[in-house]
Amino acid sequence: MPMIRLTAPAGALTGQGRRTVQKDLAAVLLRWEGAPDTAFFRAQAWSYLLELPEGAQTTAEDEAPRFLVEVTVPQGALSERRRAGLVEEATRTVLAAAGLPPDEAPRVWVLVHEQPDGTWGAGGSVVRHADLVALAEQGRSDE
Repeated sequence: MPMIRLTAPAGALTGQGRRTVQKDLAAVLLRWEGAPDTAFFRAQAWSYLLELPEGAQTTAEDEAPRFLVEVTVPQGALSERRRAGLVEEATRTVLAAAGLPPDEAPRVWVLVHEQPDGTWGAGGSVVRHADLVALAEQGRSDE
């Protein structure tokens, strides 16, 4: 069950971007994980937007807004190719939500955290990667 969190300075996203970025990022994550596009899997892809108060984010050089995307997935859920695609598309999604051009990509950092098997719990039970794979396969056969 993946999670994605965008941390951004308050006011750095456009109005439309602020309204849609969480669902857009969740869809990006599910697509690169290879999960079926079902209501069940969409409901499991949690997406957070953390907006920092004014002055809470800067660099030693300037105060232009920076964006941090943190992705948490079960270990083994993303191949190297899928991880690279996720980073690229998540970056584009954040830039679009902020109304920034592609050459501003260095402002977006994406960190992928892989949770070791057996250390993820949901609904009061440990959830293993193999369980998720089985659910995904079942979801594909139900389509």
